[in-house]
Amino acid sequence: MEILFICGSAEIGSDGVGDYTRRLCGKLIKSGHEAQILSLCDHEAVSFISETQVVEETPVIVHRIPAAAPNKQRLIWLQSILKDFEPDWISLQYVPYSFNPKGLPFWLPSYLKKIRGNHKWHIMFHELWLGIDIESSIKHKCIGKLQQVIAKKIVQNTKTHSINTQNKLYQFFLQSHNIKAEVLPICGNIPLTAEKKEPIEFAQFVLFGTIHNGAPFEDFIKDLSNNSDKFEKPIKFVFIGKNGPELINYTAILDNYNIAYEILGVQSEKVISQVLRDSDFGISTTPYFQTEKSGVFAAYKEHQINTICVSRNWTPAKGQYEIPQIIKYEKNNLNITPQNVEVSDLNNIAVQFINSISAV
Repeated sequence: MEILFICGSAEIGSDGVGDYTRRLCGKLIKSGHEAQILSLCDHEAVSFISETQVVEETPVIVHRIPAAAPNKQRLIWLQSILKDFEPDWISLQYVPYSFNPKGLPFWLPSYLKKIRGNHKWHIMFHELWLGIDIESSIKHKCIGKLQQVIAKKIVQNTKTHSINTQNKLYQFFLQSHNIKAEVLPICGNIPLTAEKKEPIEFAQFVLFGTIHNGAPFEDFIKDLSNNSDKFEKPIKFVFIGKNGPELINYTAILDNYNIAYEILGVQSEKVISQVLRDSDFGISTTPYFQTEKSGVFAAYKEHQINTICVSRNWTPAKGQYEIPQIIKYEKNNLNITPQNVEVSDLNNIAVQFINSISAV
């Protein structure tokens, strides 16, 4: 099967959806399919370029169109790629902010409608629209209404044959707009290459990637400190990746409670994989009901460590449910009981993807 994946950007390590798409593409190629990537609004590309990117020792052809390119020229380049590749499927990896900095790609539905070829369309909704939580502002609700219109127009204009999203909540909201989607879990952006080291000196908590605002981290550390006797080893935190400006506040809290920590910053995939594999718990600051769309959560799962969600309140207006595999932190009610981690590895995800489009 020949598949062209369309995403926003394809700069390695700079775009979560791009990194996910590259890994999926590489696995499909290893499985005997032909797959290429087109980044339609690439912020790191200064001119149109076709290049080979290597993921897990597999070369992937990637076409990159600059974000600044006019849409007319963007269409000419895309049609040229389709003429040469002649894919059976185009898979749009959709995040509204990938195609417009304000999350309002009004141009995209009409653009996609102009694309000519004998392909079928698949859409993966990585994100939907703003305003589905009861805490959202009036502004976000208004933006969300416009984003809903755009999403529905994309489905209509492409006459989409197959649709996926990565969690039940988004599936529920899509269904409320008569858009039928199957749940397809995402893989992490860090391949599992490490073996667990024995013995480890610490009960290790890792925080990988961006720290989101509003998480009750100090409450969590206070509760953790009060329950430290439940651990046979001293507690240690490891921060790795691009944690962002909140990092300094987190380390100040850990200093205050005399808890050891290490800041590793940006590291290679191999180093990150080893740190994750050696950890007992992974901390996610993504809101509980959005955790399943997080590449960080997927990486924790792939490395077989328990995820503790320590996040701000984010309550869906409807469609709430229990999420297995995630320990939800509640103040004064710390649950640190390890669970069996069900791993959705890349191979299973690739098989499920192919099965879902083959059924059409």
